[in-house]
Amino acid sequence: QVQLVESGGGLVQPGGSLRLSCAASGITFSTYAMGWYRQTPGKQRELVARITSGGSTNYADSVEGRFTISRDNAKNTVYLQMSSLKPEDTAVYYCNAQRTPVIRTYDYWGQGTQVTISS
Repeated sequence: QVQLVESGGGLVQPGGSLRLSCAASGITFSTYAMGWYRQTPGKQRELVARITSGGSTNYADSVEGRFTISRDNAKNTVYLQMSSLKPEDTAVYYCNAQRTPVIRTYDYWGQGTQVTISS
């Protein structure tokens, strides 16, 4: 079975840093694009950062310059390094794995990890 397990969430003060990790199993990790999404009550889930199987990255405007996504294919893990954190970054952060061959799209999600930015 496919599993994406997030970790590293917690409470941090504004201006602080935090690193999230997502460990994947049950997939050929290196062939998947990996992403981090976040969601708060009453809002749609939004893309935070994404990294393709080739290593190209994309970021939401709100986190550009503050967050860095990276992957370690040997460990089947994707990371989100978050710096200069703001209260607006408070959300549940979800890990996503996506692969799109010709026949269909494969799309998997982790359970989420809470990130709270507060003084």
